[in-house]
Amino acid sequence: MTRGSVRVVRAGALTTVQDLGRPGHAHLGVPRSGALDPPAHRRANRLVGNPDGAATLETTVNGCAVRADRPVVAAVTGAPCPVRIDGRPAPWGAAVLVPAGAVLELGAAEGGLRCYLALAGGVDVEPVLGSRSADLLSGLGPPPLSDHDTLPLGAPGGPSRDADTIPWPAPPAELVLPLVLGPRDDWFAEDAPRLLAAGAYTVSAASNRIGLRTEGPALRRAFDGELPSEGMVLGAVQVPPDGRPVVFLADHPTTGGYPVIGVVPEPRLAAAAQAVPGTPVRFLPVRGRGFGRG
Repeated sequence: MTRGSVRVVRAGALTTVQDLGRPGHAHLGVPRSGALDPPAHRRANRLVGNPDGAATLETTVNGCAVRADRPVVAAVTGAPCPVRIDGRPAPWGAAVLVPAGAVLELGAAEGGLRCYLALAGGVDVEPVLGSRSADLLSGLGPPPLSDHDTLPLGAPGGPSRDADTIPWPAPPAELVLPLVLGPRDDWFAEDAPRLLAAGAYTVSAASNRIGLRTEGPALRRAFDGELPSEGMVLGAVQVPPDGRPVVFLADHPTTGGYPVIGVVPEPRLAAAAQAVPGTPVRFLPVRGRGFGRG
């Protein structure tokens, strides 16, 4: 089978090419980037027989539509959404064969924000620093998709690795995020952990791939002062001058000058990718290490 390509019929509000990112380059000022919901990205790839690291399309809010120039096996995961092939309903969360020339369309997310479209062979754009991911902060990787763009496909791989139906978590009604306090929690008033745990915050509409912004009570500083710029990690919860916490996501900056009150463990961040504006946010502050992968 020839590798072929897909043409973008409708790009949607924000559709980007994403894989598992480019870790290991923070010393160069390059964030990891990659899919905001890695479990959904992996599941889509496994459904079409791709390795986990193959590039998928990450859509935001209102999906996208593409047309392949060869028959291609596709799968859609992440936020539930209607899937259609040439206007006919097709399954979500399962592998489906899309005929050559047919339009595969992902509709608006029905709960959650981001859908993942995997195509057998993966989206085969040129990698940058070992990754095909679009990084909206640094501009590395392919730009967000536009109508009429053409994307090359890789060679199809093996069969589906998740052929059976497996329960998938619904988008969160409340976003509960464990928070390992530090390194700058001593910059805040003593009531800061209590405020974070009270569930008085909601997801702000200003959130994006760089960070999940919150609305709610301002965290008070224990003292005024300037903090020299220091390294930032995935999941860092930075508190800007307005006092509202920001959870750094995949396209976050690698340095910053506002204090970090704590860090959300990486495995708990996938839910943040699907938390719609207005979703209640509750942090669970703990001191020291206590959360592993899982």
